[in-house]
Amino acid sequence: MKKTILVLVMVFFVQNIIAQEDEVNCQCCTEPYGSFDFWIGDWTVYDVKGNVVGNNTIEKQYDNCVLQEKWTSTGKNKGTSYNYYNKSDQSWNQLWVDNSGFSLELKGHYEDGKMIMKSKIINGEKGNYYNQITWHKNSDGSVTQVWDILNEKDEKIQEAFKGIYKKSVKSSEN
Repeated sequence: MKKTILVLVMVFFVQNIIAQEDEVNCQCCTEPYGSFDFWIGDWTVYDVKGNVVGNNTIEKQYDNCVLQEKWTSTGKNKGTSYNYYNKSDQSWNQLWVDNSGFSLELKGHYEDGKMIMKSKIINGEKGNYYNQITWHKNSDGSVTQVWDILNEKDEKIQEAFKGIYKKSVKSSEN
């Protein structure tokens, strides 16, 4: 009986040490790094009319420090983004690059249940503008992404994209 109790105490002690080491070694396992976790998954993306516009996979990488997006549209567009929390300025950041040569850098915050990221001012042919993308989780588990174009006064001048992300159903049939 004493040996059994001793073994159980030792097992508990070792498990506790391993759990503490995992917490210390996981620099990106604290709350701010999990703010965007609602976007993780395999998604089918629909427009507001219910048409499929693409598929997107969002995965945590590099010890939970990076969310990588892998987008494939129903057309020819493919791209990826890297999303990360910058603890030095407490901001969320995204770097998007696609197969058309387009790139976009965004910075923002998670607040009131929404991830909101915005570009620096862009000098366009028709005037200066910002790109702003907002993601929020819906009550049914889907995610809505809205990409707005804002003028210099932060007024919306165009909605560039609105997509509804619904979890993809993976087939288990062979």
